[in-house]
Amino acid sequence: MKILLSVLTLISINAFADVDLVKVDKSDRKMYLIGDGNIIKVYSIALGANPKGHKVQEGDEKTPEGSYILDYLKLDSAFYKAMHVSYPNAADIAKAKSLAVSPGGFIMVHGQKNGLGGLAFISQWFNWTNGCIALTNDEMDEFINLVQVGTEIQIQW
Repeated sequence: MKILLSVLTLISINAFADVDLVKVDKSDRKMYLIGDGNIIKVYSIALGANPKGHKVQEGDEKTPEGSYILDYLKLDSAFYKAMHVSYPNAADIAKAKSLAVSPGGFIMVHGQKNGLGGLAFISQWFNWTNGCIALTNDEMDEFINLVQVGTEIQIQW
């Protein structure tokens, strides 16, 4: 009985923990939700189809690298729920301008393509987005419950 109570306490603490940082390790295809320096949750993720390196221009299928803010929730997406990443920042815009290209944008943490959520057990094995970070739909629901708009997201290789 004590073990069961300990497990339930641990689960409830994690379910209501305050996430103050989201870290994405593109090289391992993992996303970590962190609160007070402790890992609260780990997700396996899908990325842009060309994940290595920093996003420089629209259409390069890269997921940006750096520190950004999860700045708004989008519930009317082509994908099952989404939270926007504040890419591009001023440095991203300046870099793209120096190359005479568009930096792109509309990078999200999102669920599966609408109508295809049942295929997540296959799609999550591949990098299939155009630069976004994809979760399963159930994971996206959990993510939205744990991560508040305004939380920092750090993305690195």
